[in-house]
Amino acid sequence: MAETILVIVEQREGKLNRVSWETLAAAQTLAAETGWALEAAVAGSGVASIAGEVAAKKVAKVYCVESPALNPYTPDAFAAALKQFITSKAPRLVLMPHTYQVRDFIPKLATAMGRTVISDCVGFHKSGEKLFFTRQMFQGKFAADVSFTGDAPWFVTFQNGAFRGDKVEAGASAAPIETVSAEIPAEGLRNKPQEVFKEAKQAVDLTQAEIIVSVGRGIKEQKNIELAKQLAEALGGEIAASRPICDSGWLPMDRQIGSSGQTVAPKLYLALGISGAIQHIVGMKGARSVVAINKDHEAPIFEIADVAVVGNLFDIVPPLIEEVKKVKSGS
Repeated sequence: MAETILVIVEQREGKLNRVSWETLAAAQTLAAETGWALEAAVAGSGVASIAGEVAAKKVAKVYCVESPALNPYTPDAFAAALKQFITSKAPRLVLMPHTYQVRDFIPKLATAMGRTVISDCVGFHKSGEKLFFTRQMFQGKFAADVSFTGDAPWFVTFQNGAFRGDKVEAGASAAPIETVSAEIPAEGLRNKPQEVFKEAKQAVDLTQAEIIVSVGRGIKEQKNIELAKQLAEALGGEIAASRPICDSGWLPMDRQIGSSGQTVAPKLYLALGISGAIQHIVGMKGARSVVAINKDHEAPIFEIADVAVVGNLFDIVPPLIEEVKKVKSGS
């Protein structure tokens, strides 16, 4: 029987989490290197349309793991449903995006199956017949290549931005879709989600942002963050910051980018007055394009920037905002 790679794509409230495309792109590369078959699955209730999106990509088959108990999400229900499904299909490798939701249920799922997880990976390579997965350690200062010694299935999660979601290959034709019903006993569901807290509604998931304007200590004063907000608004993006800005309370902690904040991979990342400490770099190096503005020509951020602007951000950003507005208005 041929070995199989299974990608569990993530959906939230009936919408595919775009980070899943990055995991699928990684899986396609792995499938090409190993010669293993590639399949995908989406768990939830009424997820046929999401399965259809995935079936348009280069995969052999897509499964809908369905149960009314999977909506709303709970770790108990997802772990139970996926344990049943994965046990029946027996894939060699199970890949997932390293999202908040996956981090919530994957320890329970892996433990229930007597397996371990190599989590938050940024890459992989094959040496002989063995697969190694790369994890960053000590806030990105070192990288470790880790392999499995136990029996399959092997569980791996990939860090947001580790792979390019836009590089996922489309299939020559739509892959077949199979619906699998999950039997989830009510007594096994300990979690009963209530209404979302109002505070949570204000939180932002920067992993979904395509444009991010991020500020560092070069912004000097809290009142100057308004300038960055104006640029973000003009571009249709989100505002973010390095740790010192959030530690000072100038922006909420859910806006922090870096090893102790969010890891993002937007199409465009503008770094305003950010020096580029390694703790910040590991949180945004997956951005497709990086524009950095800093008056220090030796700032580490310039080493990864696609466009490096050496100068005072207070001289550069205001005319930049006006130019963006002109372009958008067509004048």
